[in-house]
Amino acid sequence: MSDTPNLSADAINDLIHGRVRLAAMAYIAGAGDADFTAIKKAVNTSDGNMSVHLRKLEDAGYLAVTKGYNERKPQTIYALTDAGRAAWHEYLEKMRQLLVET
Repeated sequence: MSDTPNLSADAINDLIHGRVRLAAMAYIAGAGDADFTAIKKAVNTSDGNMSVHLRKLEDAGYLAVTKGYNERKPQTIYALTDAGRAAWHEYLEKMRQLLVET
């Protein structure tokens, strides 16, 4: 049957779909770039948990990381890479398809 919706779980990007990473990606995509503290506060998680999830996104090539200082305090800024933005848009499109097709 050709009209059967594609609801395969395999089509969902597991790296983004985890709730902490999903929230972080959404925040960063909306902000353009954001520092670690702002992301952590928006996602409402611990430092350790946030850093693990951001590292996974960075290792996948989804995030660019810039380290610097703000008034002598270390600051880490995250932004989506081109690959990260493409993965984010693909993820959102898949979610739209799932919502429309169900």
